[in-house]
Amino acid sequence: MAFSADELRVLRRALAIALHPMPLSDEDVQDCLRLAGSVDEAVGEAGRLRAFLLADLARYRDALPGSATGYLELLQDALAAGYDPRPDDLAALRALRGGPLAAALLERCQVLAERSVRARLAGRSAGAAAPGPRSRLLALPGGRAAGREPEGPGTPATPGKPQKPGERPMPKPSEVFPPRRRPAPPPSEERAAG
Repeated sequence: MAFSADELRVLRRALAIALHPMPLSDEDVQDCLRLAGSVDEAVGEAGRLRAFLLADLARYRDALPGSATGYLELLQDALAAGYDPRPDDLAALRALRGGPLAAALLERCQVLAERSVRARLAGRSAGAAAPGPRSRLLALPGGRAAGREPEGPGTPATPGKPQKPGERPMPKPSEVFPPRRRPAPPPSEERAAG
């Protein structure tokens, strides 16, 4: 991702403000919001490009062995962009490993796939959560968040989801799952003779 000179100026100013908080002018806020929008747009475009590349790779893989040359080139591009090879890719490369390029790619993909599996297993054992999507830049004074009305004392706030007027609040677990009643003890075997 490349920034223009103007975007770098805004980024430098935003970082300086983050390190040394001070009031922002409306122009600074708008510049930061425009920069955040540009970054979001670039990230979205990169995601669309990646999705196109992966779909193209799948089409070439499905057309093997006739599309071997195109598939190997696309796979090299995808690996350079950070793609983790899938089992389908490894199987396709095993079928094509008669050529030197396919054999080299198979070796590289096996190493990457093993590294990816180890990283996932390490993440699961450590209980690491996957990083969430980048949130919008709304914390600047005078930004879009400033126009929102504060929540009243009668409306409880659910973290991550503001409650809308007229919406039922989230039920408590005790309301959904009432406490279990203990079974009544069986009637005693001793009965009074009557």
